[in-house]
Amino acid sequence: MDAGIMDTLQNIASAFIEYSALMLLVVLGFGIAYIIYLYICDITQTEHAVRRNYPVIGRFRYLFEHLGEFFRQYFFAMDREELPFNRSQRSWVYRAAKNLDNTIAFGSTRPLNQSNEMLFMNCLFPTLTQDVVPTHAVTIGQDYAKHPYTSSAIFHISGMSYGAISKPAIRALTKGAKEAGIWVNTGEGGLSPYHLEGGCDLVFQIGTAKYGVRNSEGHLSDDKLRDIASHEQVRMFEVKLSQGAKPGKGGILPGGKVTAEVANIRGIPEGKDSISPNGHTDVHCIDDLLDMIHHIRHVTGKPVGFKVVIGFSEWLDEMLEAIHRRGPNYAPDFITIDSADGGTGAAPQGLMDYVGLPIRRSLPLVVDKLNEYNLRERIKVIASGKMINPAEAAWALCVGADFIVSARGFMFALGCIQAMQCNKNTCPTGVTTHNPELQRGLVPADKAKRVKYYALNLMHEVGVIAHSCGVKEARSLQRKHVYLIDERGVPEPLTDRYPDTTPKPEYLIASTADKAS
Repeated sequence: MDAGIMDTLQNIASAFIEYSALMLLVVLGFGIAYIIYLYICDITQTEHAVRRNYPVIGRFRYLFEHLGEFFRQYFFAMDREELPFNRSQRSWVYRAAKNLDNTIAFGSTRPLNQSNEMLFMNCLFPTLTQDVVPTHAVTIGQDYAKHPYTSSAIFHISGMSYGAISKPAIRALTKGAKEAGIWVNTGEGGLSPYHLEGGCDLVFQIGTAKYGVRNSEGHLSDDKLRDIASHEQVRMFEVKLSQGAKPGKGGILPGGKVTAEVANIRGIPEGKDSISPNGHTDVHCIDDLLDMIHHIRHVTGKPVGFKVVIGFSEWLDEMLEAIHRRGPNYAPDFITIDSADGGTGAAPQGLMDYVGLPIRRSLPLVVDKLNEYNLRERIKVIASGKMINPAEAAWALCVGADFIVSARGFMFALGCIQAMQCNKNTCPTGVTTHNPELQRGLVPADKAKRVKYYALNLMHEVGVIAHSCGVKEARSLQRKHVYLIDERGVPEPLTDRYPDTTPKPEYLIASTADKAS
């Protein structure tokens, strides 16, 4: 081959290599610049905690989440097979919290013939928009507490202690609750300044260790009770006897989460595990419990109730008989029924998996007992435990609950991704950690909006179910509106299992009379 041609080819090859190298450097430069741009975008945005805490690489979560739909379709489990909350349940909360469209297409993925599944019975003539009425308000402690509490909202925030969840999480919850018109339960960890910042209504929970209202010997302090009750925002007091994930076991807060501030609020040593007694050391029988409730109501002037997981239920008869014997002033103003499948930041697996009754059994049991003893109007009922979607809340109202409370639903609204690290100090979304680097992913101002929208959208959709059933507002739902699938796959009325013994409230009687006329 001619030498000139060879030189030309070599020059072309050399130029191509130089051009390719230059282009590679340009592409790498653009790539690095783009990664820097993404990094800056991620650490400065406030909407997504995972991206804020894990800039750039956190974006892969959303890619994998998107691809997961296709992988699950062909290789893995469907959306409804994850636990403890499946993807379908969580996705509804995420969309509701972001105030996005929550309609779906093509058909339900829910097994409509699976035993114990619920079906609501729609009415031939559903309630029209112009016939809808505001949700009926319920008053707790009326005629018995100096300062009774009234709320028309059906869905509220269950107990989560400062310590178990983070400072920005508390701030977001209380600010969002204020905007949504719902209450926040403080959990057993005491009243922190961050609970008060948001301006929302608060339920102060008294756990077995009596954090925040204990004296130096660990006993209930009347002075501290009065101090807590002096805050107008503190509307009620809840004595926690047991909770869903660990009935018979006190609260557990690992030492790594007991910061100086948490220790000061609780009145315990910094850095050491916070282990509450299994039960109240000053409550050994029904009379002790009723005495405590009566005493706290007398000292604070606020409604007082208790939270419990139902196991053996004979004590219900004993308690209700004692109330009739001693007088209604000794009755609790409310009972919070927690489900055996409730959640917590830390619990022995044996208790979490095997102890206590689920809410599907315990709620109708308690409501029916209160009706049997003619105490249903005196004692209000709050349902708790794994009810994060509208259908569960609507079911609880049908059975007889006055209010529904949720903790994990609002954790999802804050950005929780079910990483299952609540018992550690490593929550990647900043909800249950005191690590400042991880907390910065949770921006209270942004997440407060999600708390608000989640609560409002859930209550709206409960109303949609109610209107489909032909009633004008959510609290008018009754047991006759629900069917349960039996072991043969056949729907049966809930009233077949649990006959509706609930006397109709006056506003329902009036509504029925109006319709008849």
